[in-house]
Amino acid sequence: MTKIRRHNTRGVTKVGWLSSYHSFSFNRYYDREYTNFGPLRVLNDDTIMPGTGFETHPHDNMEIITYVLQGALEHRDSTGTHGVILAGEAQRMSAGTGIMHSESNHSKTEPVHLLQIWFLPDRRDLRPEYEQKSFSREQRTNVFLQIASGEGKNGGIYIHQDARMSVSRLETHRILKYRVSTGRGVYLYLIEGSITIDQTRLTGGDAAIIDTMEELTITAADDSEIALFDVPL
Repeated sequence: MTKIRRHNTRGVTKVGWLSSYHSFSFNRYYDREYTNFGPLRVLNDDTIMPGTGFETHPHDNMEIITYVLQGALEHRDSTGTHGVILAGEAQRMSAGTGIMHSESNHSKTEPVHLLQIWFLPDRRDLRPEYEQKSFSREQRTNVFLQIASGEGKNGGIYIHQDARMSVSRLETHRILKYRVSTGRGVYLYLIEGSITIDQTRLTGGDAAIIDTMEELTITAADDSEIALFDVPL
């Protein structure tokens, strides 16, 4: 079964420095229908204004992926790790037993646009870990490029969960197919652009939620950016 979630039904946090759209219950936004999808717990579409960001705060027992779409995000944490995540790069932080970190826009003039994704780990109290990799525009053009998984295959980052995150830059009129396996589900999030999934039109910020085995046919009406999460149910 495929369910469509429209962009204007998401939770929203807007303050002076941050615009954040929540696909699942987060912070002060709660929707009992959207608390998680399998182990996918958080999918936030964030834009952070220049020279601002999230002050130091704690996390534990969560697999956190930051995927930068535009701009650059600066990361600092309590282990002494410090770095910058550029557009097209993904960072995995396994919070495990606990960590303090901050994230800020590395630029003083341009906003940074990113997806922040949280997965529940397959076991608790892991040792905190980090990994960061870069993926080119060409690598994800007109294909689903797997950038994170529990196998760490195809040059993607490793997460402690039987889940996969893939991304695609689908050019106008191009078609992609994706098969959903038995016992798994797919949360397809359209970052921007316009696509059809089996004749249903989606626009930027919309999502398709599939919880049965089937083959998806995805057609781009315009140049589009897609994130796809394949998880056990």
